[in-house]
Amino acid sequence: MELSKTAGYAVRILGYMAKEEESFYSAKLLSQELDIPYKYLTKIMTTLSKESLVVSSKGRDGGFCLAKKASEISVQDILDAFEQSGTELCILGGGKCNSKKKCLLHDKWSEPKKIVSKVFSETTLADIAG
Repeated sequence: MELSKTAGYAVRILGYMAKEEESFYSAKLLSQELDIPYKYLTKIMTTLSKESLVVSSKGRDGGFCLAKKASEISVQDILDAFEQSGTELCILGGGKCNSKKKCLLHDKWSEPKKIVSKVFSETTLADIAG
């Protein structure tokens, strides 16, 4: 199971925002603090907004904040926003991997993949905000 850079960034962004979940964060601040290119970050935030994981507000005190409590957003919710469910992603980076199109590690990776998926579903932003 290989996550895209975009999905990884999204988890990092929302994990950072979950530390003070009711605060608004500017794209500039998030870009600087997390060392994510500004334009890339704004595209990620647009997707997160469309998926109702963040709310955006314009204006001087605007920015982005979580749309729900950190305890109500799972890592899987974030991955789903970027079509990174993980259930058919190949660990070797070969795209989709399933019973019809198997990679070399498919059968050995099947059970660990179920465990990882369960962890993603059960882990919330509150759990990782630290």
